[in-house]
Parts: sequence; C-alpha cells; structure tokens
Amino acid sequence: MPLLKRSGDGILWRGNERFDPWAFAWVKADPPAELTAIGAREGLRLVMSGHPVRRIPVGVIGPREPNARQLDVAYEVGQALGTLGVQMACGGKGGVMEAACKGNLEAGGQPLGLLPDEEWTGANPYVAIPVATGIGAARNAILARACTALIAVGGGYGTLSEMAYGLQWERLVLALEGAPDVPGAVTCSDADAAIDRLVPHLLGLDTNDPQTDNEQDGRRSLAS
Repeated sequence: MPLLKRSGDGILWRGNERFDPWAFAWVKADPPAELTAIGAREGLRLVMSGHPVRRIPVGVIGPREPNARQLDVAYEVGQALGTLGVQMACGGKGGVMEAACKGNLEAGGQPLGLLPDEEWTGANPYVAIPVATGIGAARNAILARACTALIAVGGGYGTLSEMAYGLQWERLVLALEGAPDVPGAVTCSDADAAIDRLVPHLLGLDTNDPQTDNEQDGRRSLAS
C-alpha cells in the first residue's frame, strides 16, 4: 500500500489511516483529497519534521578501535539518521560512536551519548546530549532497552552484548562491516541497505511490501 501526503499539511497517509507522530502508530482517519504518493524515506522525513513528534532513538553501536571502512560507514549511518530527523543514540565514546556522532551532528541531528562515565565531560566532541550514567559497561543494557533499533558497525564483545540485549528485547538489530554474527540480526551490505531496512520498521510498515522500499528518486531497494 503506497504512502501518501498532501502538500502543506505534514501528515503521512496510508489508505484510510494517518501516521500519529506522537504515538508512533497508524490510526484510522478519513483521508483528504489530492494526495500524492511518496517513498518511505520521504515519508519518514515528513513525520520527523512534524510537531509534536516523539523522538524514539535509534542506537549506533560498534568498537572504539574500528578500521577505516568502519569509521566511514558509521559516519554515513549517523549522517543518514540526521538527514531523516531520527534521534540517534550511542555510547558516547570514541571510534564508531564518535564517527556516527560527527555525521549526525553535521547533518543537523542532536546525537545522544549514554556514557559509562560519571561525568558528561567524558563524551566525544560531537555528542550534543551527553548523559553520564556512572555505571560502566552496564550502560550497554540501557542503550539497547531505550532504542527502537540498533545498528552495529563492526564490534567485539561490547557490541555483541548490546546486540544480544537488543534481540532479547525484540529490537530490530542491523549488522554491518564485520559486526558479530548473531542469530536474529539482519546483515546489511552497506549504510544505505541498513537505512532502507530501518525506515519501514520505524513507520510500522510491512517490509515484504515493495512499496515500502521504493523511493521516488530511483534509489534501489537494499533491504536485507
């Protein structure tokens, strides 16, 4: 079923339903006339630019000592989330977390860092919202519980624990660039593939429906 919008009203429609950006759910409503079909990414941008909107975070996780490719992909993921207006969260430290925060902040986002430290000053320089938990690695569980989805870019045992927590709590977990191979996680070929898989999840769409992945700009579907 195609996603629809009417110029000027900032509301996303699907058949006889509109998307409630505060409840983050589809609700029954009578659609207006003269609706235009849009792609899933444009639909999410429409939702996230509305007011009020509930900013449920998406987590980006990965190692503090990544390779160059993992840094690039983390930056791309953070940047894409910022462009879409999606709230990004991470562990607030270096490596993948810092690269994702940099991309997110430069795209207009406000990256949130759940720090293991006792003071906010331990955050990397691109964290806009530092939250000092003072609980060390136990903050991994908080991050997994707080986020609606996790995107892992590479990683070791710390990332593995966050992925496992996320899967235990039925979060969508996406894996890129050598992230731990965990049953239930969705392996994606690149940042675009991860975003294409994430967007329908955030909008509560059926990922088996080709309409959810077709963009008006001709972007190919990369959903895993």
